Amino acid sequence: MSNLEIDISSVNRWLQIGADDNANPIVLVDCREPNEYEIAKIEGAVLMPMGQWPPSAEKLSLLDGKRVIVHCHHGGRSLRVANWFRQNGHPEATSMAGGIDKWSLEIDSQIPRY
Repeated sequence: MSNLEIDISSVNRWLQIGADDNANPIVLVDCREPNEYEIAKIEGAVLMPMGQWPPSAEKLSLLDGKRVIVHCHHGGRSLRVANWFRQNGHPEATSMAGGIDKWSLEIDSQIPRY
């Protein structure tokens, strides 16, 4: 796993406490497309589809002062999006390794796999 990725166990723990290990508030960004989001989603994630990139300034302002964690289906798109965030004002942005598919397998089996 690269320094651009974070494991799902850490993300789960951070979501439960609402902050990362340094007490920074976190936000989970879902970069999948709306039809994928309708099939399976992690409660509280902010949908910012990669196909509509870059997001509006209004949506980006929601992320100010927060630790950005990006996820997609398996982790490929979220790596690209996390890298974009790092280049555009969020140097701590990370991609959730394994995506929502791994989340469904290991954290919340109620989330459908597709």
